[in-house]
Amino acid sequence: MPSAGQAVRTLREGFAAPPPDGRVMMRWWWFGPFVEEAELARELEAMAAAGIGGVEVAFVYPLSADADRDGDGFLSERHLSRLRFAAETASRLGLRFDVTLGSGWSYGGPHITDATAARRLRWDAREVSPRPLRIAAARPWPGEELVAAYIGDGSEQEPPTRWEQLPARDGAVEVPAGSGPRMVLLAVSSPTGQNVKRAAAGAEGPVLDHHFSRAATEAHLLAVADPILDAVPSELVTAVFCDSLEVYAADWTPALPAEFRARRGYDLLPELPLLHTPGEGSARVRTDVAATLGELYEENFVAVVREWARAHDVLFRIQSYGQPPGTLSAYRYADLPEGEGWGWRSVTQTKWATSAAHLYDRPVVSSETWTWVHSPSFAATPLDLAGEAHEHLLLGVNQLVGHGWPYSPPDAPPPGWIFYASGALNDANPWWPAMPELTRYLHRLCWLLRQGEPVVDVALYAPGRDAAQRFTPGTRGYLDLWHATREHIGESLPAELRDAGYDYDLVDDTALQEADWSRYRVVVLPNVCDLPEPTARLLEKHVAAGGAVVTVEDVDELLPALAAIVAPDAATGPDIGVVHRRAGEADVYFVANTGPAPRAFTFRPRDAAASFERWDARTGRAHLVTAHDGGVPLELQPYEAAVLVALPAPEPDVPAQPPAGPVETVDLAGPWTVTYADAPDVRQDVALPHRWEDDPGRADHSGGATYETTVDVPAERLGGRVLLDLGPVRPRELDDHGERGLCGASFRAEVTAPVGEVAQVVVNGTDCGWAWAPPYAVDVTEALRAGENAIAVRVLNTGLGALRAATELTATVEAVTRTYGRRFRMQDLELAQRPTTSGLRDVPALRFS
Repeated sequence: MPSAGQAVRTLREGFAAPPPDGRVMMRWWWFGPFVEEAELARELEAMAAAGIGGVEVAFVYPLSADADRDGDGFLSERHLSRLRFAAETASRLGLRFDVTLGSGWSYGGPHITDATAARRLRWDAREVSPRPLRIAAARPWPGEELVAAYIGDGSEQEPPTRWEQLPARDGAVEVPAGSGPRMVLLAVSSPTGQNVKRAAAGAEGPVLDHHFSRAATEAHLLAVADPILDAVPSELVTAVFCDSLEVYAADWTPALPAEFRARRGYDLLPELPLLHTPGEGSARVRTDVAATLGELYEENFVAVVREWARAHDVLFRIQSYGQPPGTLSAYRYADLPEGEGWGWRSVTQTKWATSAAHLYDRPVVSSETWTWVHSPSFAATPLDLAGEAHEHLLLGVNQLVGHGWPYSPPDAPPPGWIFYASGALNDANPWWPAMPELTRYLHRLCWLLRQGEPVVDVALYAPGRDAAQRFTPGTRGYLDLWHATREHIGESLPAELRDAGYDYDLVDDTALQEADWSRYRVVVLPNVCDLPEPTARLLEKHVAAGGAVVTVEDVDELLPALAAIVAPDAATGPDIGVVHRRAGEADVYFVANTGPAPRAFTFRPRDAAASFERWDARTGRAHLVTAHDGGVPLELQPYEAAVLVALPAPEPDVPAQPPAGPVETVDLAGPWTVTYADAPDVRQDVALPHRWEDDPGRADHSGGATYETTVDVPAERLGGRVLLDLGPVRPRELDDHGERGLCGASFRAEVTAPVGEVAQVVVNGTDCGWAWAPPYAVDVTEALRAGENAIAVRVLNTGLGALRAATELTATVEAVTRTYGRRFRMQDLELAQRPTTSGLRDVPALRFS
């Protein structure tokens, strides 16, 4: 067994040069799926060169209206041969290769019939007279079946308070004579009608009942999954993937009454009207139906796909949340849990996944990252990507799956094909040459956050039964258990926990029964009314064994109650998030400023340490830092992060962080010239700050420009470190009053950088590095010399100008829609018309220390 010192050295060396696993992956959209081998190879080679570690192939709607594409659609011989070619090329390049077992989302297609399609209850309620009545069970929609019929005394104005089931014979319902106004209620099992969203050509069809019917899941695996892995050998595939569950209103399956009776102990059909009309006992029925549907989803979909994946020797990765009501514990059937959504102070879908990973000992947990980053497409910068990635890491993620890389044929007009929403994160971005810097940075962090074990003190109970009582049939998304749980817990409770320095994992009833949750020092029950008896008994045993349980009705009472049990793991300050892992005798803290203002604070971990090191994820270097009263002073720029490692003793071979000394600043006032990359022979004088959109013909220029000047440096100034500082970041002036993050969950760093948007610094012909996030400063010590120095700053902007000028994009979408129907709508393209500021936004300076 290695010594403690050797273990830390191994950890430090791994951080400096991590193995390939942990690299950022990309969702790779294949439109149509019409792709060509030469372009597939080129794009994979570009990803590998940028430090991307692998792809997840996603087959979506066409972006080409060519008539000769007939027969080349989803699962055609041509499609599968291209898929194999891509897998073989990825393997040659050392890239991971994952594939989605379907097209668009959710799973389904032309192989799904009325018998295997997702179903819902359709209710038909109407007032009838006292006379007897015979109602023929009409079927206005194919595949509909009468489940049950009921009668109750009352009217539209005075609805029944109780219902009695009516007999149904030979496809008709017999209504006996009555004595007054009555209502008849018919419950009809009906296909939801939902078709696969964003489907590729040839993949159109209903969404399957894959959440409640094993037969439907197996039919899909036979029709779609088997051909994919017949074409691509399993040794070329790391994992198969299932996207988030978006099967709307699917609250029924033919086996539900029998399964309900076996699992809940009473008959469902006599109580079924309580799903339609609230009454006494409706809360119990709704929660019991939700629990039954969740169990059927686990057993008949997640477990079945995992069995198939294991039989084919591949891993199963899934975003197990949404509709139907999958519990957090459904992730126990997955090899690789995945979440989506940023927001480290909230109960996000990502927290749902990382909690399950911690409970069920899944060392790797991923997130769909950058789903809505800085809309529209091509607006995102490396700073945006890093800022959102930090949020995912703070939620416990250690594998980032970028959303995503759009395949684009070489003859597509600039900026190429793009997905209907989210960022276009491919090499059509002018700033792409800086991408290797970002991927190396994120790779180090993801690898480090896989080492050891998570340190989480609080188990936050996910009250599934209370949450299910929020389900309101007929409302969009009403079966989403994650969303209902988040609403029940609220936003303030998790935010208070994280702000106070506590981390938490969600834990549900099944996990309390099956998983090892002994690591948690306290279980928090948030406004719990319906606590199952088995869970209550487990919590009583936990308290009897010395654990703690805190019941929360008022968030203001939470922190004092917690503090009396366990001190915060790491108290910091506003906007500062921390995630903690213990690797042997090393305590690893990832600390991130998630806000637009610089923060200076003292980082004080709860557990005392004899020595602290700061590890730089940009360079891989480690330095010994000085602690004061058990804390480490930190200054973090907006959206900047740091790694602190606490050790039981200092390591003699780790250099100390250079002390801060006096700094002499020399502004590079110029004169400056600028040369555009597409006109290298034209040099013009400019005054800084400079916005190149103001230059003639440059309003929509997406690309690069090089700014050059000279500076004389006396020899006596070269005794220490020298930085070329491009300037500070400043809080962004919001485009609209109250705007934050643009639309919905779109992440955007709320600052303006001193360059628009990345800069490469070259001094005397020596490449000194890139500036792409705060602090926008590059070390030029080794390149600078006494006397005259040539300074060049190569600035690259975003692709928004090209997107603004993409006049053919709308025509392409309209042509595709005429050929294939309305499968998508481009989103937020109007935002591309907002003005941009590319170039040097500040006057650079040399800082001599």
